[in-house]
Formats: sequence, C-alpha cells, structure tokens
Amino acid sequence: MAIELLDPSYAKAYRQLMLEAYSLHPEAFVSGIADREKLPLSWWEGQLDDELSALFGAFIDAQLVGIVGLAFEPWEDAQHKATLFGLYVPHAFRGQGVGEQLVQAVLSLAEQEPDIKVVELTVSANSAAALALYRRCGFEQSGLEDSAIRVGEDYYDRVHMRRLTTPEE
Repeated sequence: MAIELLDPSYAKAYRQLMLEAYSLHPEAFVSGIADREKLPLSWWEGQLDDELSALFGAFIDAQLVGIVGLAFEPWEDAQHKATLFGLYVPHAFRGQGVGEQLVQAVLSLAEQEPDIKVVELTVSANSAAALALYRRCGFEQSGLEDSAIRVGEDYYDRVHMRRLTTPEE
C-alpha cells in the first residue's frame, strides 16, 4: 500500500470514491450525493488544488482505495488548528490498516507544520469503527453535537474529537 498526496490528476478517482461515500454513508457528511454528483470535474480538481487543504490517497495496485483530508485555517487567530475531514475507505478494503495509515499521514503532515498545535475532527456518533480508529490514533472526544445531520426523517449526532500534535508539557 502507498499513501500519496493527491493532485488534480486524481480528480476522477477522487470524485468516484467520494460519491460512493456520500451514497453509502449520508449520515457522515454534511453534503449529499444529490448536490455533489452535479458538480463538474473541474470542481473536484479544485478540491485537490487548494492551498488551504491537503488530500491523501491510499493506493493498492494503483487503485485508489481510501482518502482523507487535512484542512488548514485561513484566519491567523485559528492557524493553530487543522481539521481532519473526509476519511473514507470502501468496505472491501476495511480491516487492512488503510484508514489508520491515512490518519497517520494527516497527523504527520500536521506535526511538520510548526503553527499547528491541534487536529480536530467530527465523526458520526453511530460509527463505532471510525470512533475506535480515531481513539487508537490518539484523538479524544471534546464534544457531542446532537442531531447534527438530517438524512430524510432521521437525525444523527456527531462526536467532536481532537488530538494535540505535540504532548502537553
């Protein structure tokens, strides 16, 4: 398995994987497939060419089998934080360490940035596997947002988590 930073040349594969994620796990994302599938490929290319974020892909035999992003804060007073977002690994590749390697790539990047002191994320409260992964990677719960996402008539809570990039002194 290889973990690489994605650039706009990966836009088609990135789009395909994200649309699958939106379709199969709508409770995990604020945006929905109906909105995202209408967007042109140029929009997806732009997501992979944004100076305020970095997107990583996991590859097995040249196939994109997982994605995750790290968003940087544009405002000076918030530049000590970064946000892990959009982690997705298709079912066929789960349980092989793909998600953990992607999270570690994000954490490694955050640790290389001297201004970043904390990495934050939100995750669906009903996603036991994702919660366990983030805890294994050193994230701790910092809050709970009730009814954060509505899918049809159902509401889903989101867990807010954070991890310091360097141990507290």
